[in-house]
Amino acid sequence: MNKSEIAGRVAGRIGVGRSAAGEAVDAVFEAIAETLARGEDVRIIGFGTFGTRSRPARTGRNPRTGESLNIAASTTPTFKAGKPLRDAVNTGES
Repeated sequence: MNKSEIAGRVAGRIGVGRSAAGEAVDAVFEAIAETLARGEDVRIIGFGTFGTRSRPARTGRNPRTGESLNIAASTTPTFKAGKPLRDAVNTGES
């Protein structure tokens, strides 16, 4: 499922146009991204928690040539599913 399909489902469930639902979906994703960029977590009860994790700099290896290379430190987004979401996925229900 992609973002436009999510917007289509939202539009059908709440009875608004696809463009309005698309703007709402975009706004939710932007709010999550902005919050994570500030280093804060996003907790959605019944769904899960979005957070960030710092990855230290490290030395990697090019698999083709075997040459060593430096990989810079970075921050990566994480997601931990909440129990209701895990249960829904395991039982096939929504």
